[in-house]
Amino acid sequence: MLQLVEIARGPSLDDYAAQVHLAPLVADLRAEGRRLAGQLGGRTIWMVSSTATGGGVAEMLPRVVAMLCELGVHTRWVVIGSDEQRFFTATKQIHNLIHGAGVPRLDATDRAVYEAVSLANEQMLAEHVRPGDVVIAHDPQPAGAVSLLKRRYPIRAIWRSHIGLDRENDATREAWGFLHPWLTEYDRVVFSVESYVPEPLRRCARIIPPAIDPLSHKNRELPVHKLTGVLTSASLLAPTHPQLTDRFETAAQRLQDEGGFAPAMYPEDPGLLFRPIVTQVSRFDRLKGFLPLLRGFVRLKEMVRKQRTNLTRRHGRRLEIARLVLAGSDPRGVRDDPEGQEVLDELTAACLGLDPEIRRDVVLLVLPMVSRKENALMVNAIQRCSSVVVQNSLQEGFGLTAAEAMWKSCPILGTQAVGLRAQIRPGVDGGLIDDPEDADEIATKLNFMLAAPKTRTTWGENARRRVAEEYLVFRQVHRWLCLVSQLC
Repeated sequence: MLQLVEIARGPSLDDYAAQVHLAPLVADLRAEGRRLAGQLGGRTIWMVSSTATGGGVAEMLPRVVAMLCELGVHTRWVVIGSDEQRFFTATKQIHNLIHGAGVPRLDATDRAVYEAVSLANEQMLAEHVRPGDVVIAHDPQPAGAVSLLKRRYPIRAIWRSHIGLDRENDATREAWGFLHPWLTEYDRVVFSVESYVPEPLRRCARIIPPAIDPLSHKNRELPVHKLTGVLTSASLLAPTHPQLTDRFETAAQRLQDEGGFAPAMYPEDPGLLFRPIVTQVSRFDRLKGFLPLLRGFVRLKEMVRKQRTNLTRRHGRRLEIARLVLAGSDPRGVRDDPEGQEVLDELTAACLGLDPEIRRDVVLLVLPMVSRKENALMVNAIQRCSSVVVQNSLQEGFGLTAAEAMWKSCPILGTQAVGLRAQIRPGVDGGLIDDPEDADEIATKLNFMLAAPKTRTTWGENARRRVAEEYLVFRQVHRWLCLVSQLC
């Protein structure tokens, strides 16, 4: 069940260096790479995760692995597996508990299943990992397998948590209590934000924020003709002219009035190029706050009806034709998240229950995962068409969707979730919602941002610079190099 992931050929460091604004970052990384790579003495770095598709981890690792290899550090990516669905249900529960949500009740069966799956994967990992190698486990799923490997073989081990909460409650205590016996084996643990580190792990903790790849299909520039080509190929825009590119293998699917899903240009195209668009793109997860955002948008539409005489003619028209786009990858393509389909079903029911006049301005999209490239291009195009990108997370480990939108100069509306407020400077890059479940607050802040196009433009420009300085992949790779070289 172990899967060695082959990294598809992507941009080289020379390709990044050809971009004038990226060239200094590449030069700095190459210099550090030459200095640090020799200290590793031919060791292999193993990145271990639970899925190769869906979510920020799977999106970050390909470029990190490829850049490390290009710098002369032999790096591989391996995905653990299991046919035991209880394992993924338990690790999803741990994920929620670390975020402070869910019922803190991990029982003996959960522990037995976790240990059995970890042991099976450790035995498979042992067939590939050599003494002295560095093994980096990402999130709770592979933590047990790498911990067992560390107990039995002379390797260096790092556990990387992409999630966390800045306070303690019964849920977090249950999760960290479950994981602690496994994590004691690790040489270092890595978190995205300082305040996420539990007290027992502080001695060996390091901070490495996640980052995005500026030349990935999700983040690369899309000139107008390419943008419209992607929209048309994905069935997000009705074709009115001959186009250079073929249709995507699978179209973006849009919720229809009868409850099913069909290509997104039915019954009409969503109007991404013409209407004010409020967008949230995330995996379908309760902690992402899709339902409260939907309620906030409904409240905004109701505001138009009640306060029509208090609005300027232009802003009244803006709110009248605005649409909300709720988009996420097809849950069937995200194998380590068994709750995804449940959340999509809940969101579907909520959309179908809306007043028909408001429902027509809510576009619920399922983005296929048949091709990761096509999925990424859809996200890229949708974000670039947005007047406001929202990440209404109740809890958020970091929230790369925010960094992705900021890199595209999109004004961003986030929440006080730690990962988001670490990125977004309110009044500089975007805004922050104090209570992501307060529909009135969401409506008020959306109304403010939609009413201020010049402010949105300024915030978007500031947001792009913020990402350029802090959250591009070059800085992340440099931080990994420094940490691994210290251990070796």
